[in-house]
Amino acid sequence: QVQVVESGGGLVQAGGSLRLSCAASGRPGGTYAMGWFRQTPGKEREFVAGISWSGDDTYVADSVKGRFTISRDNGKNTVYLQMNSLKPEDTAVYYCAVGIYGPPRTYDYWGQGTQVTVSS
Repeated sequence: QVQVVESGGGLVQAGGSLRLSCAASGRPGGTYAMGWFRQTPGKEREFVAGISWSGDDTYVADSVKGRFTISRDNGKNTVYLQMNSLKPEDTAVYYCAVGIYGPPRTYDYWGQGTQVTVSS
């Protein structure tokens, strides 16, 4: 059974930074992609960033482009989301997922989420 565990969320002031981490365990299998999503109450889950196994292919949503960076360390089965210049609208529960590089429907395994709160 694949397990996905996020960490690094918290409370930060606008303009600040946070780095989220996500570790996958339990043999995800093959050359899997990893991604970050976020959701706020009453809104659909938003695909924030994704990265292929090699790291050669990445996706970053327009809403966070230039502020968020996704990276991974395959030796640690870990993906990171570096979030800079945070805004109150970035407040959400952030979820990590493991799957095939592509649109959100290709991600099969999900973490429980970590709360990010940006105060104004």
